[in-house]
Amino acid sequence: MSEKSEKSEKSEKSEKSERLSVFKTYKLYVGGKFPRSESGRVYEVTDSKGNWLANAPQSSRKDARDAVVAARKAFGGWSGATAYNRGQILYRIAEMLEGRKDQFVREVADAEGLSKAKAAAVVDAAIDRWVWYAGWTDKIAQVVGGGNPVAGPFFNLSSPEPTGVVVVLAPQDSSFLGLVSVIAPVIATGNTAVVIASEKSPLPALSLGEVLATSDLPGGVVNVLSGRTAEIAAPLAAHQDVNAIDLAGADEVLAKELEIAAADNLKRVLRPQPVDYSSAPGTGRLTAFLETKTVWHPTGSLGASGSSY
Repeated sequence: MSEKSEKSEKSEKSEKSERLSVFKTYKLYVGGKFPRSESGRVYEVTDSKGNWLANAPQSSRKDARDAVVAARKAFGGWSGATAYNRGQILYRIAEMLEGRKDQFVREVADAEGLSKAKAAAVVDAAIDRWVWYAGWTDKIAQVVGGGNPVAGPFFNLSSPEPTGVVVVLAPQDSSFLGLVSVIAPVIATGNTAVVIASEKSPLPALSLGEVLATSDLPGGVVNVLSGRTAEIAAPLAAHQDVNAIDLAGADEVLAKELEIAAADNLKRVLRPQPVDYSSAPGTGRLTAFLETKTVWHPTGSLGASGSSY
């Protein structure tokens, strides 16, 4: 090897060894944008072995209020969209997740201490879960609504409507599949969501915000906060413009406190319960945040033989 080529090879090795890694800056996802926490605070996120992974934003009460404002602003357009259109958007989210599967496999493996193969199975299940709920958007009304038999010359029709702004405490131990399992049914039925990510494993949730932002989902339909669950959830449970709260990620003590706070404006509360997120989800969470509207309408003039219809 010539002296010139040896110098060139040494120079290339030197450049490679001097390159610094580009660490990812995780941000909140509120109103379709990616703000840092209003307080400027962050907290360390570590893997299952205690190794540092990243600094996650620690949301404040102001961040929580901003998320509710964004969710309320988005509610009219999202609830007014056709169920078919919502299904298309949920399916688009699954498409985008499929393209970023490697990133989520890595983050889930770090968050939950899983092997790469097991983490890949979890991510596949989460993508399939989005597709499953996408298929339910235009079918759930047929399951829980319909015509009611009444005594009299009336049509009596019941149809489900979304509750409104729903606060979701994501599961603490299922950082991605559990997260998807509590977000997807909320928005599939026309609600908007303020999501508090798993306190110890928030990175998959924060990365999901990046997917949502590029998936045709209108800004504000899903808002993702990270930080201390109890600190963020307390003002949200008492917020007068929040209509419902899912306590999936709360322990028994916190759940009781939040239930009491939620009672002030009669929020719907879905209490925490043991759930195997890998099993078939059923329709329970789809119907948890729906309200039934019943309409009476006269059938028309009556003759001797009964209704003219």
